[in-house]
Amino acid sequence: MFGKKEKPAKKEGFIKRLRARINKGDSWLTYDLANLAPGGKIDETTLEELESLLVMADVGVDTTERIINDLQKSLARKELKDVEALQRGLHKSLCEILEPVERPLSVEKPDGPFVILMVGVNGAGKTTTIGKMARRFKDHGYSVMLAAGDTFRAAAVEQLQAWGARNDVPVISQQAGADPAAVIFDAMDAAKARDIDILLADTAGRLQSQSGLMDELAKVRRVISRRDETAPHEIMLVLDASQGQNALVQAEKFHEALGLTGITVTKLDGSAKGGILLAIADRIGVPVRFIGIGESAEDMQPFVAEDYAAALLSSGQQD
Repeated sequence: MFGKKEKPAKKEGFIKRLRARINKGDSWLTYDLANLAPGGKIDETTLEELESLLVMADVGVDTTERIINDLQKSLARKELKDVEALQRGLHKSLCEILEPVERPLSVEKPDGPFVILMVGVNGAGKTTTIGKMARRFKDHGYSVMLAAGDTFRAAAVEQLQAWGARNDVPVISQQAGADPAAVIFDAMDAAKARDIDILLADTAGRLQSQSGLMDELAKVRRVISRRDETAPHEIMLVLDASQGQNALVQAEKFHEALGLTGITVTKLDGSAKGGILLAIADRIGVPVRFIGIGESAEDMQPFVAEDYAAALLSSGQQD
């Protein structure tokens, strides 16, 4: 994933926590699958009930139809003989949707800095995600700088400075109300002067109107490109999974305005409806870089389609 030193990831522990947290209470699929076919026989009625479950789990109507159509073809071929076969078929469909967006973030820029523009609405966990990413990059041997481009919210600057202090990472900021594009422009100069590998730039999450926010972010992007025509090298949207279909709408609007290159999905521990990631993968097709299931740095890990599909289909009580 990253080009410098590698540290062993706490992958097994993360997957176990992912399964438990995404399935808080009753697993949103496995528990119900067994109840949908109490006699073990899979038929059209079973698939109709499964269709309702998927929609309620925020998978979305279009993506649910795609999954159910695949399963109906398998049923017609008499491949769905029991609940286990249904689960295998469902797992295959989920992986087919998720695997195309499993593309880890690759930091490749020999003359630095690699500029990552972080976008998203307030409350999605954007500033916290920046802090976790800074920690992750440092652990992999990169030098990192943060740019406090959310100048509309004083708390955002303070939060970013706290993350910088915690991770021993410099933070470039200006007074409240300063031009966000100017802050990030200055940070790019500072990062180049200090030979910094990666610049993580925060941005505002809310203005008076949605069009105002998108115009502001488009301006920031233009200014960054003037300083380095190849930048920003990543435009990453941070989404709150518990927002459900609203998260999908946000992804569509940000992608339309900015041309996203990556997505991080946070707060998967805050909802048992992890299906929204399927809808985003199916509709938007932008690489999902990271997923987050908690507050600690270790609770954000690169997105792995197979692990995520398995977590959705596993009881929270399983190892």
